[in-house]
Amino acid sequence: MIERIFIEQGMKKLELDSYLAKELDKAGFTKSEIVKTPLVTRIVVNVTRPGLAIGKSGSNIAQLTETIEKRFKIDNPQLEIREIEKPELDAQAVANKLKALIERGFSWRSVVFKTFRDTQAAGAQGIEIIVSGKIAGKGDRKRAQRIAWGYMKKVGEQAKLVDYGATSAHPKVGAIGIKVRIVRPETKFPDKTRIQDYVKKMEENTAALEAADKKAKEAAEPLQAAAESAEEKPEMEVKAEQGGEKKAELKKEASKASQGPAKQALPKADAPFRGARSESVARGVEPSEAKSSEREMREGKKEHKGAHKDEKGEKKAEKKEAKAEGGEKKEIVSFGEKADEEGEKEE
Repeated sequence: MIERIFIEQGMKKLELDSYLAKELDKAGFTKSEIVKTPLVTRIVVNVTRPGLAIGKSGSNIAQLTETIEKRFKIDNPQLEIREIEKPELDAQAVANKLKALIERGFSWRSVVFKTFRDTQAAGAQGIEIIVSGKIAGKGDRKRAQRIAWGYMKKVGEQAKLVDYGATSAHPKVGAIGIKVRIVRPETKFPDKTRIQDYVKKMEENTAALEAADKKAKEAAEPLQAAAESAEEKPEMEVKAEQGGEKKAELKKEASKASQGPAKQALPKADAPFRGARSESVARGVEPSEAKSSEREMREGKKEHKGAHKDEKGEKKAEKKEAKAEGGEKKEIVSFGEKADEEGEKEE
């Protein structure tokens, strides 16, 4: 069954980790990763001191690859040493460090609190260290001590984001178990949001939007000016056209006034004759009789005009005579006033 294959692979992985932990104990081995490719099987080994893992001119790696190929039956293995940049943020590395110091005889309390402060200073979001066993000393009962700080996830799918390491120390007093959980600085939980980060992002977004708006306005200003100038030109053209139309109308009116009132009055003078002629035709009168009536009407109009002209001429003559009489009276008055003034002077 396929489950057996997975169980065999898991057993091989555990055996490989235990073997590498013994061989690379001084190098600070934490964990290994197996990556299979079509050509080779790459084994990535995480250590805190890569120089001790590699050995002199790579002798240690060559020996390890031969042993792994024969003992664990891995086809064409290739070891890759990866250095842990910050051991204070690696849970297994912290647990191994605590184990080594407790086995040397240091007090677990001083060791744990010093390591706790180092991890806290490295920027961890949360840390938890549980020490259990013969920590009270010889003759006392075993007990557990928990030291925690910061944010920590214990259950659920998000607990997989927490780095976990465990080991056991064996001093003279008795066995002591060590469990370490660390939440690294780059870890982001989906249910946790910092208000400061959110506010900072909002401020950055608003600043970016304001800068983009300013740039857009600066870029749009010359275009708006060009559009406004283009709009003003048609208005000026329309005004010029309206002015030209007004001038043409004034010219037409002036030309009509220069033609004189006689030309304009002719149609009105001819109107009664045309009306009489049309009426005569409508009544069935002969053309000769209509012509004679038209001649009589025209002669009557001429006599009326002549009489009107004679009246105007008489009125003009009367006005001239009145003006001449007024001038003679003024001259007589002025001559009399001069004579009086000369007489007064002689006296």
